[in-house]
Amino acid sequence: MYYEKDIISKWNSEMYDCNETDTNDVEFALSVIGVEPKRILEIACGSGRFLVPMANAGHNVTGLDFDEHMLNRISRKISNTQNIHWHKSDVINDEWGTGFDVVLLAANFLFNIVSDMDYRQAQELMIKKSAEALMPGGHVLIDYAYTFYPEKWFNNPNPNIVWQGTDSEGNFGKMVLLNNTYDKETGITKFIRRFEMTLADGSNLIQEIPTEKHFAAIEQVREWLKRAGFVIENEWGDYHGNPISENTHRAIIWAKK
Repeated sequence: MYYEKDIISKWNSEMYDCNETDTNDVEFALSVIGVEPKRILEIACGSGRFLVPMANAGHNVTGLDFDEHMLNRISRKISNTQNIHWHKSDVINDEWGTGFDVVLLAANFLFNIVSDMDYRQAQELMIKKSAEALMPGGHVLIDYAYTFYPEKWFNNPNPNIVWQGTDSEGNFGKMVLLNNTYDKETGITKFIRRFEMTLADGSNLIQEIPTEKHFAAIEQVREWLKRAGFVIENEWGDYHGNPISENTHRAIIWAKK
């Protein structure tokens, strides 16, 4: 699996909050879900970027994530804990619970699953488990970065700095993606995640994590949804409501169980 060293994971959680500040996806999801209070489950909720605004909007929300450093950041963002809950979970192997009105597979989660399982099987499993967690008539919202030409996105040998900065303990770090390749036949992209850290005590730490993921074509996701008993009610290619096309860069799907 792709676990970082603990000090890197903590740094990474802070950098996520510093850099992932856009709210367009959250606002779009709220508009799709509607204002009537619902019981919402978010898979890979991280530090609560979706979870907290949805609780603030009046929904009863539950978040699952395996990263304790991410989860530990949620409590500092909320003032009322009556309708928000979260806990550590391996979403591949653990039970999610049942009786939810909405399951969120948002924030590129289908492309950021952490598992030793075959990646395509893990992606389909997430959709199957969404169906099992939902009430009859409930919905899943899937949202991930999408292009008709993934080879243009992923065939890139040049280093790509995801983010860099200093955390609250004085540790400076940089996360870089290296040697990105894409196999058009299998949909598999491979790369190295490299963390370069200068710690507060002056020591250096480097960790390289070979990473392999599967880019799911929209046709494949539609088939997985159908096999899990979903009917797609709407699809969008961006947060302006445009259809998925060569000019858009998201796949957002709202499907009913």
